[in-house]
Amino acid sequence: MNVINKADAFQHPFLDGSTKRMYIDGKWVEARSGKTFATYNPATGKVIAQVAEGDAADIDLAVAAARRAFEGPWSRFKPADRQRLLLKLADLVEADMENLATLDTLDMGAPITRTRGNRARAVGMLRYYAGQATSIHGETIENSLPGQIFSYTLKEPVGVVGAIIPWNGPLTASIWKLGPVLATGCTVVLKPAEEAPLTPLRLAELCEEAGVPPGVVNVVPGHGETAGAALASHMGVDKVAFTGSHLTGQKIIRASAGNLKRVSLELGGKSPDIVFADADMAAAVPGAGMAVFSNSGQICSAGTRLFVEEKIYEEFTERVAEFSRSLKVGNGLDPDTQVGPLVSSEQLDRVSGYLKVGKEEGARALSGGARLTDGDYADGYFIPPTVFGNVRDEMRIAQEEIFGPVLSAIPFTDIDEVISRGNNTSFGLGSGVWTQDVGKAHKLAKGLRAGSVWINCYQAMDPAVPFGGYKMSGYGRESGVQHVEEYLNVKAVWIKTE
Repeated sequence: MNVINKADAFQHPFLDGSTKRMYIDGKWVEARSGKTFATYNPATGKVIAQVAEGDAADIDLAVAAARRAFEGPWSRFKPADRQRLLLKLADLVEADMENLATLDTLDMGAPITRTRGNRARAVGMLRYYAGQATSIHGETIENSLPGQIFSYTLKEPVGVVGAIIPWNGPLTASIWKLGPVLATGCTVVLKPAEEAPLTPLRLAELCEEAGVPPGVVNVVPGHGETAGAALASHMGVDKVAFTGSHLTGQKIIRASAGNLKRVSLELGGKSPDIVFADADMAAAVPGAGMAVFSNSGQICSAGTRLFVEEKIYEEFTERVAEFSRSLKVGNGLDPDTQVGPLVSSEQLDRVSGYLKVGKEEGARALSGGARLTDGDYADGYFIPPTVFGNVRDEMRIAQEEIFGPVLSAIPFTDIDEVISRGNNTSFGLGSGVWTQDVGKAHKLAKGLRAGSVWINCYQAMDPAVPFGGYKMSGYGRESGVQHVEEYLNVKAVWIKTE
């Protein structure tokens, strides 16, 4: 297996040695407490920067700024004005993409080829939401009441949004929250993950450069149990948009009860990826592998339960294991790296624990299976792509979200059986099907209880296509017109004209 390249001396214009402050009401400010926290390069274990540590006091200031902006100048922006801002921001993101991609890689470890590859998605989302800004409209409704009573609806912004994002894709996760906010006329307090706060802060600089008025976008780094909890329960917040674990999602729902704020949740998954014997093996082997190993398995919709038709189970799982062994694990800044480190030492411990549990439960590691500790891997958080065979449905590695590059291969015999077993999970975010039989494809697309079904592909995403979950994977949708609707209230208007 190839070793990583050293990149400790890498220079970045955003990383000038200063403490990174939070962005509130158009100003860069320190935390009220004066506290900071360190953010680390997961490939080396070294500190990248110190970041202002927000808490409830800073959230109060940010929410108040967002409310003033929502009720003040921002409310007078016309749809075309908001559209121009989004298009300007898209241009700035596109021009700064190399720096943004490198920040993502430095802060959370993803291969630079992946973060650079997010250009089309990041810029495309902003331009898509720019189009939606001028497409928001109500409808006239012919009611059945006697007399001349005219009825119609208005669609209006929900108000102040508390947005809480994860660390596994800081740039695109931030845009997924900011885009609909700016399109609809809401305002936002964004709480980035403490493991990867740098790109969201740089994005705030670009919002300022684009001309977004003070208070419309606020970014408050901090820990989930302090800043995040304060944002979720804040009485001045009208909606919370959260992406993260289902356990935190449950806490947010409870916290939202104080003022019955709107909530949308994109949570975890344990997605089935189903391979039939008639599948195109040349496509299905790398497709099934990268459904898990992409972003080091740190993707909520990763296809971590690989169901393989029994007649090809041994051959297919060995081919996937062979594919996994061919992937280069290393520092994300190396352009040859295909699998980077996990985001933190805590995540490393979590995934390592599941590797141990899988072996104790009787699964067999066909590839990987242990942390990489030799040479340049020693100080980073590296787990190689791991394929477990001999997996049974009831094993913890087949039931619980690991959030690492760990694939569980499970045999099946017929289509009805695999639909039932594929749905036998508390989650329902993603799913995959590999077959050349269009009848099987349609039956699985209908039968799987998941928000996305990818057939002969995996993790395909587009700004116009909605994404979200069933069951414990949350509710609400991101991307598509459905996403914009999550940030709008509908008002009915009645006019008696006679």
